[in-house]
Amino acid sequence: MSRPELKTPYVTADIIIRYQGGIVLIERKNEPAGWALPGGFVEIGESVEDAAVREAREETSLEVALVEQFYTYSKPGRDPRFHTVTVVFIGIGAGTLKGRDDARRAEAFGPDNLPEQIAFDHREILQDYYRYLATGVRPRVE
Repeated sequence: MSRPELKTPYVTADIIIRYQGGIVLIERKNEPAGWALPGGFVEIGESVEDAAVREAREETSLEVALVEQFYTYSKPGRDPRFHTVTVVFIGIGAGTLKGRDDARRAEAFGPDNLPEQIAFDHREILQDYYRYLATGVRPRVE
């Protein structure tokens, strides 16, 4: 008896990096264009935690200590290229911030000076994060 082909969403890890009073975003070199949380695909044999730290280092040059797992976002359409599920972490960055790898540049932003063009559903993630800071309430499953 043959097993049917298994198709699942891609798994990614994104990280909200607290750095020098702001949150680090990267300006993407690739489509979709815009600013985004550092992050990327989890590799085979890699934990989501390790992927978050690796992607943060590759894209921002920062060493990141994870503080907590924030939330998992999985709504189809959150990535215009294909269905992805992302585990979002909160971490603290140390070192000199510099965009690398597939990041054109990296900068720290406050809630009042976020860039206009933010890729994926990362504006929603940031709104959830700032609400969490203000109220202690995490996003709810809908």
